[in-house]
Amino acid sequence: MKHFLKNDGGKHNPVYGGLEILKHIGPGLLVTMGFIDPGNWATNIAAGSMFGYSLLWIVTLGTIILIVLQHNAAHLGIVTGLCLSEGVTKYMPSAVSRTVLGSAMLASVSTSLAEILGSAIALEMLFNIPLKVGAVFSTVMVLVLLFTNSYQKIERWIIAFVSLIGVAFIYELSLVDVEWAHVAKSAVTPAFPKGSLLIILSVLGAVVMPHNLFLHSEIIQSRQLHRNDEKSLNKLLKFEFVDTLFSMIIGWIINCAILIMAAAIFFKAGKPVEELQDAHELLIPLVGNNASVIFAVALLMAGIASTVTSGMAGGSIFAGIFSEPYDIKDSHSRRGVLISILGALIVIFFISNPFQGLLISQMLLSLQLPFTVLAQVYLTSSKKVMGQFANSKPASLLILIMAIVIILMNFALLLDVAGVI
Repeated sequence: MKHFLKNDGGKHNPVYGGLEILKHIGPGLLVTMGFIDPGNWATNIAAGSMFGYSLLWIVTLGTIILIVLQHNAAHLGIVTGLCLSEGVTKYMPSAVSRTVLGSAMLASVSTSLAEILGSAIALEMLFNIPLKVGAVFSTVMVLVLLFTNSYQKIERWIIAFVSLIGVAFIYELSLVDVEWAHVAKSAVTPAFPKGSLLIILSVLGAVVMPHNLFLHSEIIQSRQLHRNDEKSLNKLLKFEFVDTLFSMIIGWIINCAILIMAAAIFFKAGKPVEELQDAHELLIPLVGNNASVIFAVALLMAGIASTVTSGMAGGSIFAGIFSEPYDIKDSHSRRGVLISILGALIVIFFISNPFQGLLISQMLLSLQLPFTVLAQVYLTSSKKVMGQFANSKPASLLILIMAIVIILMNFALLLDVAGVI
């Protein structure tokens, strides 16, 4: 692959293997895979089955935040030739960068935990394999795919299959009784039903995932998008925004469809979902008795695909600490991948309630998110880093407001847990 010129004249030469496919499908679609993963399935199903349509607004808000932040992260990669982790290491004080990147690595572990759990639950549904054994099997499979770069051979099939399931959820909306007026209102009207803060933040963390911001700033360069001349950069930034907007809207539609289906099937029946295994009933209106198998296969593929991306993100974050791009052949990238995936596997052995573990893992992503967002807006608003392509003041203010909203929601959760509210 060609080298990318950094602002300081250095070289950025990421090696992606399976990510070469992104030249054809677009970086935004990989990010979309990250937020229709098992963690999203769990949070959307929990939200719909417990609170009906009332939490659709957080999916909408999270997607709007996601579009802005993912474009901003890709903006950094296109203009500077640096991923977010490299930028934090290069331009921020070491104490700050270590805090941001250390917490980001923990977020990557939390993400991998949800993905591996989802795969393990799917294996349990399909073959009655014990959860922890399935988690080990899933972990080994993902590591083989990553370290041999063989993931590229099956990536299209996985994305195609999971996309088909997404379309199935959307189609199912025509087969069940949905209160569309209520849906439309709930999608844009904030509501905080009693006991919903954990689910709200879990949904937000499942949509706006810190590791995807790091990953997007890295993979955008797999298409050789970094250039030095203003005309080319402006063109590429516009092209990337269309890719991001299109991909994120697809993710929003699928997430909303899952939540709406959960509300229409489980909430109306007064049956909150406490095990992801029970959620296969969402597909019964469409495929009948085969629903359990199809749901489990889709969950397995979504889990494997998203574990690969969370592992890549962990590799990118860790390599960036050493001012290096992601390269699976490099020791720092490999260590980051192992920390993310094996760290998650170890935690799984101490989890007694897998479904609750999925929800909490997504909530933890929301707690880390302000660290990543504030670091990102600092970099992309700096003329030293971005030159003439630095954020405008309104853009920087918008991102700061988003960070403040996330911080306030996290603070509200802590007060709720403490019994203050």
